[in-house]
Amino acid sequence: MNHQLRFTNVSQSQFFATLRERTDTYFKKQALSPHANPAMWLKAGLFLGGFLLLYGLLLSNQFGPWTMLGFCVGLGLFAAFIGFNVSHDALHGAFSSKVWINRWLGKSFYLMGANPYVWKMTHNVVHHTYTNIPGHDEDIEIAPGLIRLDSDEPLRSWQRYQHVYAFGLYSLASLSWVFRKDYLKFFKAKIGQKENTGHPKSEYINLFAGKFIYYFCLLVLPYLILDLSWWQVGIGFLAMHLTEGIVLGLVFQLAHVVEGTAFPTPTQQGDIEEAWAVHQLRTTANFAPHSKVAAFFLGGLNRQIEHHLFPKVCHIHYPALTAIVKQTAADFNLPYLENRSFLSALRSHYRLLKIQGQPALV
Repeated sequence: MNHQLRFTNVSQSQFFATLRERTDTYFKKQALSPHANPAMWLKAGLFLGGFLLLYGLLLSNQFGPWTMLGFCVGLGLFAAFIGFNVSHDALHGAFSSKVWINRWLGKSFYLMGANPYVWKMTHNVVHHTYTNIPGHDEDIEIAPGLIRLDSDEPLRSWQRYQHVYAFGLYSLASLSWVFRKDYLKFFKAKIGQKENTGHPKSEYINLFAGKFIYYFCLLVLPYLILDLSWWQVGIGFLAMHLTEGIVLGLVFQLAHVVEGTAFPTPTQQGDIEEAWAVHQLRTTANFAPHSKVAAFFLGGLNRQIEHHLFPKVCHIHYPALTAIVKQTAADFNLPYLENRSFLSALRSHYRLLKIQGQPALV
């Protein structure tokens, strides 16, 4: 398969041109920057401050084991919220017009035990370009051999139960990220079909130093300071990451792996016979678009359509962009996929897993 995929439908290019024009007009008329506003900075401060406060309370050694376990669960939630609301925007260059601000806020990814450089390669470049394309978008390779999403993939007997055990696997996502995924992605020759060599020497240092500091701060230091045994520290660390993992896993799956989203296969020539922007509409779905709670905590990732079309626009503006994107899609007779609530998206994801775990009906 040609690794240089091309989006070849030139006739669809007018959709994105019109959408960009309407979006630019909106920001000009409202005299707004597409980057963070004061509310966004306040939210970033809340999540970063909340994480540091919980960590400080935990290390204060002033509480009992059950309370400290609650702090660990809270750390997992706040780590996920930092990833959604701060790191994600910053690493896309959407938080600020100043590169150095995005760069420093992007370092908040280390609070999750994750490496920002690896994320930018796998997510910003590969996932956002080749969304939901099997063999290219590794973000949909949730657990190869265990979770089947591609109808062309061989069906294994145990996958008939994947709609049951998948959610347990999602909870392990954060642990895998901390101990396995970043190393694996960094040293792979290819990510999807994209060459992945020639990393700057500084990024080798950042990878190993960042991981060492994370392990020390979240495992070694609590063991040295707290009146807890090693296994109690381990349980707290596990609780933190199981919480973080299930939140991270579900938010991604509900945006790309629900009924109606496409998993297109390139032609023999390596072509996707659609324009890139139309491809994003067909492979991405919103959920709970009218929920202010979801918008606040999930960093706009409940509006993944807007994010995929405008990744360099801060998510604080997505509610306004939603109406523009939806109307423009309707004007061009293109799909706009959404589930009205978190639960309806969850049910849709569950049904898709169940369908993909069964033999195809002839």
